[in-house]
Amino acid sequence: MTHVGQNPKNPLDLDQEGRSRPHIGDVKMIIPVRCFTCGSLIGDKWEPFITRVENGEDPKDVLDDLNVKRYCCRRMLLSHIEAIDDILSYRGIEYGSEDQTG
Repeated sequence: MTHVGQNPKNPLDLDQEGRSRPHIGDVKMIIPVRCFTCGSLIGDKWEPFITRVENGEDPKDVLDDLNVKRYCCRRMLLSHIEAIDDILSYRGIEYGSEDQTG
């Protein structure tokens, strides 16, 4: 895990001034923090949602349990696609790899 002030191994971990960015674990996600339509907070619901759905629970029941009621917020979680690995492949960088070529 990269901490502020340490030299990160991934060049994408640097901000514009070259300082390392703080991370929260090894989470690989680019889910919007807020719903595009209503502005409700949804970023904190992604990890419990995807974990429970991968464990076999019905997405409708999980969203109901997480208190995601608006259909605009529900579609944000239901239709999210993890595209970070595909995007980074065009730069010649694989997320989290030790060997960086670019």
